[in-house]
Amino acid sequence: MTIRPFRFGLQSYNASSPDDWRGQARRAESHGFSTFSVADHVIGPGPALAATNHPVQDVAAIPAMAVAAEATSSIRIGSRVFCCDYRQPVMFAKELATLAFFSGGRLEIGLGAGWLAGEYDAMGVPFESAGIRIDRLEETIALIRAHMGEGEIAIDGDHVHAVGFEGVPKAPDGVPPVMIGGGSPRVLRLAGREADIVSLNFDNRSGVIGAEGMCSSTAELTDAKIDWIREGAGDRFDNLDLEIGAYFTIVTDDRDDMLAKMAPMFGLDAEQFGEHPHALVGTVDSICDELIARRERYGINYVTFGAPSLDAVAPIVERLAGS
Repeated sequence: MTIRPFRFGLQSYNASSPDDWRGQARRAESHGFSTFSVADHVIGPGPALAATNHPVQDVAAIPAMAVAAEATSSIRIGSRVFCCDYRQPVMFAKELATLAFFSGGRLEIGLGAGWLAGEYDAMGVPFESAGIRIDRLEETIALIRAHMGEGEIAIDGDHVHAVGFEGVPKAPDGVPPVMIGGGSPRVLRLAGREADIVSLNFDNRSGVIGAEGMCSSTAELTDAKIDWIREGAGDRFDNLDLEIGAYFTIVTDDRDDMLAKMAPMFGLDAEQFGEHPHALVGTVDSICDELIARRERYGINYVTFGAPSLDAVAPIVERLAGS
């Protein structure tokens, strides 16, 4: 397995003001993060969102990405990850192409099949079977690549129809990097086959955030996920960036106490939580050592932190980025 250099992303859900949003993007850029991203959730506070256990995302992804791109000069701008079901596919492809055009090619295209069932219901979007949602994801990927490529588009699938026209505008350097995220075997095999970046996530078949998703991504189960990616990727596996969200990152001198407090929340013991690939708990030095060890075990070289942890993890990013 080829060891790829470390990359780091910063993901934000919220902005207290337009200047705060621009400032978050600029700080990520100045601290050496390679990507500033937003998630893709829509509904605000209320019983529909509360039932999913998901946090509120204040800003819509595409305009927030455009503002972040305008505020910065070198960092990539992305969504981790877009829910393909929320948008008409041809319009979505054109919006992405326009973002790539105006950002000078600094777009990172994150795509997923969708999973937050309560949000679908609240928006009136049909929450179809996982198989149908993944079929739609696959056709959307083909459309985006065709839209940003040369020549007329000719796609007439079960979920995407785009024929008889060429996609415009064109990104400066061709199709930007494509990230595909998920936690199920089919999505990860698809990602291995089609993506530039594979984002490892929970198996969110339950449609809500909770212990079930967390327990689907233990160290041992992540080994299996890497195998699924490898099955899909074949010879291209060593060219992939493998990304993961460090959702539970705490920089602390008292690792044991923190693990003992947090692990029971997810039905895990302290040892399981400490080695969980989505958790990083400890000092800057120990977290750096853990990231290196996980890269050697899984090949994970791209780690995304939440915006609230920016100051705490900045020394980690500054030490490891590019190494």
